[in-house]
Amino acid sequence: MNSYDVAIIGSGPGGYVAAIRCAQLGMKTAIIEKYNTLGGTCLNVGCIPSKALLSSSHHYEEATKHFEEHGIEIPGDVKVNLEKMIGRKQAVVDQTTGGIDYLMKKNNIDVYQGLGSFKDATHITIKGEDTTEIEAKKTIIATGSKPSNLPFINLDKERIITSTEALKLKEIPKHLIIIGGGVIGLELGQVYRRLGAEVTVVEYMDRIIPTMDAGLSKELNKVFKKAKCTMNVSHKVKSVERQGDKVIVKADNKKGEEVVMEGDYCLVSVGRRPYTDGLNAEAAGVKINDRGQIEVNDHLQTSASNIYAIGDVIKGAMLAHKAEEEGVFVAETMAGQKPHIDYNLIPGVVYTWPEVAAVGKTEEELKENKVEYKVGQFPFRALGRARASGDIDGFVKILADKKTDEVLGVHMIGARCADLIAEAVVAMEYKASAEDISRMSHAHPTFAEAVKEAALAATEDRALHV
Repeated sequence: MNSYDVAIIGSGPGGYVAAIRCAQLGMKTAIIEKYNTLGGTCLNVGCIPSKALLSSSHHYEEATKHFEEHGIEIPGDVKVNLEKMIGRKQAVVDQTTGGIDYLMKKNNIDVYQGLGSFKDATHITIKGEDTTEIEAKKTIIATGSKPSNLPFINLDKERIITSTEALKLKEIPKHLIIIGGGVIGLELGQVYRRLGAEVTVVEYMDRIIPTMDAGLSKELNKVFKKAKCTMNVSHKVKSVERQGDKVIVKADNKKGEEVVMEGDYCLVSVGRRPYTDGLNAEAAGVKINDRGQIEVNDHLQTSASNIYAIGDVIKGAMLAHKAEEEGVFVAETMAGQKPHIDYNLIPGVVYTWPEVAAVGKTEEELKENKVEYKVGQFPFRALGRARASGDIDGFVKILADKKTDEVLGVHMIGARCADLIAEAVVAMEYKASAEDISRMSHAHPTFAEAVKEAALAATEDRALHV
């Protein structure tokens, strides 16, 4: 039987990063993955493939709608080859997951293919082509999450689908009905709307991306309506039925009136749930709460002192970069170091176009906590760089403490916001004031100037270009 200092169950961004950091710190490390490829949901059926399709569909939209205004004329019709587009997406996934294989070899990490389940707190059985057992002094559970569903919906994975199936459709839907106006549903909705599908979004809450700042939700809603998507908020879905190649969705609106929608595909995108199936956690003394999450303390240690858990399987936002931070945190904790994670400073991003990104507190949270704050906001349309590229939708909003000027939250929607948010994270990590940001030189012309201008607006209401 092979023995290890640490074994990691699950090879998503949390698991594989934890394995690398453990190996860097001198621990003999094993990683266990039930699927044929490493990388978990994010690399195989989540972040990476969805961004590949978002990129491809964005190119198509630019070619069909915007090239002409740039003086680029394409003879004949521009056509979508969906099979080739999906093929490119898969090639990106294969290259990325292959990179994880390389990193495991580089760091001398043993990879086991199969379902890992606890025999006890220090022994793990791996059921793959063969059954293997290993011993591990410590274990990190990084088994991630799976798409959630509503109890009355039968996911046939043909017409009534999850995000996994939506990433490999063989045809462009005529009418895609999306249940859930969160990140995953909106990203995939934009992909297929660009490619020509009619898209209807059905959201239970009174706005899309309901966990983000209301201003961002309002602006993104405008973008989707401008693209002729139907946005049904405050709608409670009560039935989803397939009739041949048709899917009938019935929902009640906020007045209690029944709304009937008919499409050829229905994407159920109502969040994700922690995945612990087959883990046999109880055999190791690991407690799982009523929400299916593994309970951990401030050190991400489970009820079994030698076992830790990270990522989607524990409390908190289900984000790849949150899982990565936790993977490093646990590895360094086990090595006797004193790492830290500030969960308030983990950014959230929606990779639609325009992109949406945020970090820190929303206005709603500040009001609820009775924190006095000031607001600085700057529109992208006032930027020379935005006008030059035609990306004029959106704004940057900075929330700062009214007395101290410390930045409490940054919320943005616009071109390249997924990258721009890192400036806000750095500033807030070092307790910067809005004035600090406003006094830093930002290259011109860039999208990043919107951050400086919003900071100026928050500091003395003196944005320069509005």
